[in-house]
Amino acid sequence: MGENARRKQAVAAARKLGVDALLVTHLPDVRWLCGFTGSNAAVVVPVGSRFRPILVTDGRYTAQAKAEAAGLKVVIAPKSAAIAACEWMAQAGLKRCGFDEGNTTVAALKQMQAAVPAKLRRSMFQPVGALVSTLRWIKDADEIGKMRDAAALGCRLFDDIFEHIVPGATEAEVALALEYKAKLAGATEMSFPSIVASGPRSSLPHGRASSAKLPSRGFVTLDFGVVLDGYCSDMTRTVHLGKATAEEQRVYEAVLEAQETAVAAVRAGVTGGDVDEAARSVLRRAKLDKWFTHSTGHGVGLEIHEGPRLAAKQTQKLEAGMVVTIEPGVYIPGRFGVRIEDMVLVTKTGAEILTPSTKAWIQL
Repeated sequence: MGENARRKQAVAAARKLGVDALLVTHLPDVRWLCGFTGSNAAVVVPVGSRFRPILVTDGRYTAQAKAEAAGLKVVIAPKSAAIAACEWMAQAGLKRCGFDEGNTTVAALKQMQAAVPAKLRRSMFQPVGALVSTLRWIKDADEIGKMRDAAALGCRLFDDIFEHIVPGATEAEVALALEYKAKLAGATEMSFPSIVASGPRSSLPHGRASSAKLPSRGFVTLDFGVVLDGYCSDMTRTVHLGKATAEEQRVYEAVLEAQETAVAAVRAGVTGGDVDEAARSVLRRAKLDKWFTHSTGHGVGLEIHEGPRLAAKQTQKLEAGMVVTIEPGVYIPGRFGVRIEDMVLVTKTGAEILTPSTKAWIQL
């Protein structure tokens, strides 16, 4: 499904809300709708057929916009793209514009209102929520292909990192090795600052790589992802340096069982809460659930954190084509932590793991 089909989806959703056009300023949504990758952009998607969609950007991106946003009218403006888009809509006679209030600051909304005639300021801007971002939750075949590639690169990086996981190396050195190998392999960037947390720091769910040295004995958690062609990957593996205690092995096996049980629960029609409970129930039986302090997963795509959420009491049903993470963990403060995470594609009958690197116990 190309950008034209995606814009048709957005138009159909907007028409039900009674607006004349959508104003899209969230850059991942802009990219999804038209392919433009610049840093200053707004897209106007008219609901009727009087106007074709327009992309507004500035002079830095004149050639890029025309190359990337095929099928859109490109407007170059020496100002904020959103403000210029609002001026264009007012001049075009559009009277009700849907916008994403979750990605629009109060200050930005005031500037948008000031850009249109006074008689339109109260009625023109209609909040429609994360309309485009929600459409992005279900990936088309092209997006799934790109995400397979990003996930596969992440797996290759994990399989190639063990030579750097040695006592005395710093967490930052391990993260740098990951990121260097990722760039050499073609990654645009990392999906987020890589997490390398070792020893007692493995009990920090978001323990970004630090100057701490890897211990001679203890867990090392690696949580990282890469961006390929705009799409993110995300995976976590936890390995152990030196001889582990029986308690450490027990916790690892419990987290692994929770993770695999949650993956097995994924299929179209179940809720995010159902999947979260599948993981949490395993840790509850092991009397470890109080140390599981975050949700089980989230959507991934053009952004590293998208919908849907896989968390307690979430009623949103999963649909085929969604890509989500499954990442339960146990974090015992000041002692150690374990997290295991896969990125999975939701199908009608189950889940396809996109990050199949081994999750078996690894003791280095």
